[in-house]
Amino acid sequence: MDLFEYQGKQLFAKYGIAVSPGEAAHTVDEAVAAADRIGYPVVVKAQVHVGGRGKAGGIQLADDAASCRAHAEAILGMHIKGHVVELVWIEQASDIAREYYASFTLDRSAKTHLGMLSSEGGVEIEEVAATNPDAIARIHVDPVTGLTATQCEEWVSAAGLDPDAQSGAIEILQQLWRCYEDADADLVEVNPLILTTGGQVRALDAKVTLDGNSVFRHPEYDEYEQTQPRDAREEEAFTKGLQYVGLEGTVGVIANGAGLAMSTVDVVNEVGGRPANFLDIGGGANADVMANALEVINHDADVHAIFINIFGGITKGEEVANGIVQALDRVSISSPIVIRLDGTNAEEGRAILQPHLSDRLRLEPTMLDAARAAVGLAREATA
Repeated sequence: MDLFEYQGKQLFAKYGIAVSPGEAAHTVDEAVAAADRIGYPVVVKAQVHVGGRGKAGGIQLADDAASCRAHAEAILGMHIKGHVVELVWIEQASDIAREYYASFTLDRSAKTHLGMLSSEGGVEIEEVAATNPDAIARIHVDPVTGLTATQCEEWVSAAGLDPDAQSGAIEILQQLWRCYEDADADLVEVNPLILTTGGQVRALDAKVTLDGNSVFRHPEYDEYEQTQPRDAREEEAFTKGLQYVGLEGTVGVIANGAGLAMSTVDVVNEVGGRPANFLDIGGGANADVMANALEVINHDADVHAIFINIFGGITKGEEVANGIVQALDRVSISSPIVIRLDGTNAEEGRAILQPHLSDRLRLEPTMLDAARAAVGLAREATA
């Protein structure tokens, strides 16, 4: 769950992290009114779930109301890497002495949390890692003991931050860690973390990704769910409670379990096809779930074949088969369907499906066979 910059800063502020005063605006008039309240100069910043705003012209300095209006008019409606700007953040301009980088994320290979700090901020951290990897000071944080002040002092020293910034950076890093931990974040990143000419350390930007699996602990995250970027297919799937990611291929994918869904997408690519989506129906494959999944895929005009890949575990094969049969009675499908059913009670499930098989509904013995069949049918439809 990715947050807009302004949402990330509002989250940071709850943990005491110093951020610049600002207001969100959906219209040009709202932007000018916000700037008048904040006081000039201000920065007009496009709010999109993607980087590269500055290079695209989505971040502009305004010294007065006229320039703020002109910048807001230019930025609202701007396309940045396929995202349309519908919101701007009006922020009090900062006098910057130095720029740094700070972040916390999960180091999956080390199976622990990773903090990164660099005296080279304001540029993409990937660029710093490629050109000057020694400029990034890394630290692993034990989630049991957390981040101590002593660790922070050593970390800041290793990163080579300016003496005037060190005490402020130590304080913000501890606050940033608490935010990362308490908010169930996958990533909190400040780039740049600035030292102002007045000697204050402040988060000038905020990139935050929250773990969507933690929503049950955070009912307030509902507002973030409402601002996630989704195309029409993804929005429909979201309303039906499905784990769905739209892609650009012609083979619709339905699988039970995220790992199997990813493997299914991979095997479709491996046999020369292009998956139209990632769709994980989870542990259940009853008629309601299957009908919802088929409806979402059926509404994708680019889908010319559907691959249902089910491996029964707790969910039994006959339950899956009955769910598919009942769903097909409820949904008029425009594309042929290929099914691979394996695992617990798979033979019973295949027996239930057998009377319904045709050239529009096929059953294949293996995932590879089913992928080849689905890709072949999609090719025939587009030939």
